[in-house]
Amino acid sequence: MNALISVSDKTGIADFAAALVALGFKLLSTGGTAKLLQAAGLPVTEVAELTQFPEMLDGRVKTLHPKVHGGLLARRDVPAHMQALAEHGIGTIDLAVINLYPFEATVAKPGCTLAEAIENIDIGGPAMVRSAAKNWKDVAVLTDAAQYAPVLAELQANAGKLSDKTRFGLSVAAFNRVSNYDAAISDYLSAIDFEASGQAAVPALTRFPAQSNGRFVKLQDLRYGENPHQQAAFYRDLYPAPGALVTAEQLQGKELSYNNIADADAAWECVKQFVEPACVIVKHANPCGVAVGANAREAYQKAFKTDPTSAFGGIIAFNVPMDGAAAEAVSKQFVEVLMAPDFTPEALAVFQAKANVRVLRISLEGVQRGGDSAWARGQNAMDVKRIGSGLLMQTADNHELTLADLKVVTRLAPTDQQLQDLLFAWKVAKFVKSNAIVFCKDGMTMGVGAGQMSRLDSARIASIKAQHAGLSLQGSAVASDAFFPFRDGLDVVIDEGAACVIQPGGSMRDQEVIDAANERGVAMVFSGVRHFRH
Repeated sequence: MNALISVSDKTGIADFAAALVALGFKLLSTGGTAKLLQAAGLPVTEVAELTQFPEMLDGRVKTLHPKVHGGLLARRDVPAHMQALAEHGIGTIDLAVINLYPFEATVAKPGCTLAEAIENIDIGGPAMVRSAAKNWKDVAVLTDAAQYAPVLAELQANAGKLSDKTRFGLSVAAFNRVSNYDAAISDYLSAIDFEASGQAAVPALTRFPAQSNGRFVKLQDLRYGENPHQQAAFYRDLYPAPGALVTAEQLQGKELSYNNIADADAAWECVKQFVEPACVIVKHANPCGVAVGANAREAYQKAFKTDPTSAFGGIIAFNVPMDGAAAEAVSKQFVEVLMAPDFTPEALAVFQAKANVRVLRISLEGVQRGGDSAWARGQNAMDVKRIGSGLLMQTADNHELTLADLKVVTRLAPTDQQLQDLLFAWKVAKFVKSNAIVFCKDGMTMGVGAGQMSRLDSARIASIKAQHAGLSLQGSAVASDAFFPFRDGLDVVIDEGAACVIQPGGSMRDQEVIDAANERGVAMVFSGVRHFRH
């Protein structure tokens, strides 16, 4: 049996190769890998010795030879194939261990030059991977160090043989690796603005490449989609951001549904906006209760008060570990999904009696509050929306407002407490479907109006929600995700008790709205940023 080994990432390869030798494999390898194996005391034949042709062009050409690809591609069950190998003195290759030049890691480095990127485009590696994967019935191909241990265990248990299922699975993984590798190259090269780059060594890259190559890994099939007559599956990014929902560990409960996942993502992304202990309750993709508190229990109790009716069957997310006291409070309502960075044993014990509740633990390790990139903050860098036979792509709405960004436009300025409530309301409004109106006070939502065609109707609905929950809006802060086109919407929220308002500004009638605020004796600030969410 012959094994071809050619790896850029040499993690664990010497130990794996030694185990192959112990099983009776003869080793064939390329330059750098061959030297490493020789240094480990393993018998190995260099590819150049096999082909009787030296590596050339700085290693660009070394494995592109019939004695390599013939050994990988020959079908053992086709006599003509085996006769051709014999005529040309070509031996079969039964196992190939190949990983590729680190193109993705190279272009991810700041200051990567085009020349560096080009030299890290592997040619021979993908060709060998494809050859071996195509001939999966006769050749096993490994493309990741994580595959070494399970493959070795099976080889040792079965006298050096692998099952058809294992070889086929390795083949699929190999083609997926080559596909992802080529997509990464395409994404990078398609993003280069050649004219803008000029003679610069480091090319100018556009945000939106000429061709977009989505790369997603299926996590699970779902029972159905938004409705029972629709089929669905759940995928994650090839390289998910830290602290993303797709990294969750389900600790208990029924299988997640399509709608569970969509709503859970809305709740989780919203709760991550807060530094202090926070709770977000989501129903049908909209926050129906958001609050901060001294601890998880207090944050939940305040969030629940906003809209107890809508909270029934909702999705609940915490940004701090959940303890027994918080669990006892939450357990009194019907909840579909519960998320937190962690759960104490006491909290888990509470929900063991509610076996259907889906409990998800999502680690926030690696998420940097105030990080310098969306990735560091555990956020998507891009948003994608499917339309008929196409995609809409945009940079994600990751804008984070600070007090310094606010512009007071009325004679009356907000108090320090009101400024904090305005910032809180603004964070919530960002996650409410447009048109969005959010009343808040003392770190708690008081009324949420979402998804209406008229901003006026959203304002009315938010106040009705507060009335039904028995909450007073007197002295509240209001956030509007977009400007008030007329003063009527502002008048509605003031009539209900709003004392201060935050909105983007930018309307042709801004002065009319500012004059109305001054006339009514409320403070208003402009954020300069709109948060439409469709």
